[in-house]
Order: sequence, then C-alpha cells, then structure tokens
Amino acid sequence: MQDTYSPNGICFGCGPTNEKGLRIKSRVSGDDIVATWRAEKHHEAFEGMLSGGIAGTLLDCHSNWTAAYHLMRRAGTPTPPVTVTAEYTVKLLRPTPTDGPIELGARPVEVSDDRAVVEAELRAGGKVCATARGTFVAVKPGHPAYHRW
Repeated sequence: MQDTYSPNGICFGCGPTNEKGLRIKSRVSGDDIVATWRAEKHHEAFEGMLSGGIAGTLLDCHSNWTAAYHLMRRAGTPTPPVTVTAEYTVKLLRPTPTDGPIELGARPVEVSDDRAVVEAELRAGGKVCATARGTFVAVKPGHPAYHRW
C-alpha cells in the first residue's frame, strides 16, 4: 500500500523513502490489512528482543494505513485520505523475539466519514506479543499535517 499510495513518503514507520525508517509494507487481505516485517539488531532493546518503542511504531503506522484504506473504501475514492493518529494504546504482552518474521494484522472496528477506530496485533514466533487500539482521523487540505504523504 505504501509504495502504491505514498511512494515519496518520509514517515519513519512506513515511508518508502526514509532510508533509516522501518519501511512497513502493508497489504490488503480481505477486510484486514497485514504486513510482515523483519527486525535488525539496532531495533532491539535486549539481545534478541524488539524495542517496545519500535513495536508501538509498527502498530501505529500499520493501523493508520488500515484506517486510511477503509476510509477510502467508504468514500469510494481511488486514493486514501491523509490520516493522522488521534489516539492509540499499545499493550505489550510479552517480549517480541527478533530472530524471525514479525507479523502485523489490523482491522477496523468503527468507520465513519472522517475517522476510523482500528484494532491491531503484532505476532512473532507464533504468539501475539502486542496489541493496539487507536483512532485515526482524515485531515482536510489546508491542515498543517496535510500533504500527500
């Protein structure tokens, strides 16, 4: 999704052009949005364990794209709106191992004309390691956050 809808995006979590970023690659799978990501050593808090801040960023950006996609579908537009995080909560359930793929899954639980509430989870080693719930809002042209990603 990021490469299709925001090929020049600079976001740390999901911007394709941010060389130091996480470069999440979200994709549609039914009503869910999914991604597979691999950590590098500099993403660790402890040997072999993902930093909680990186886990939160992965969940935030992936959920934001989930909201944007579903707002686009609701509006029937060819491109998603620019969305920002209004609020989100992350629950770190267990340490996230970094020796294999990290899977992200997100789905909308409420969608209105200008906002979506999304629930997401981060899995590694076959276990849910973190969850998130957030509200993401579409911004209008002229808003300081508005740009085409």
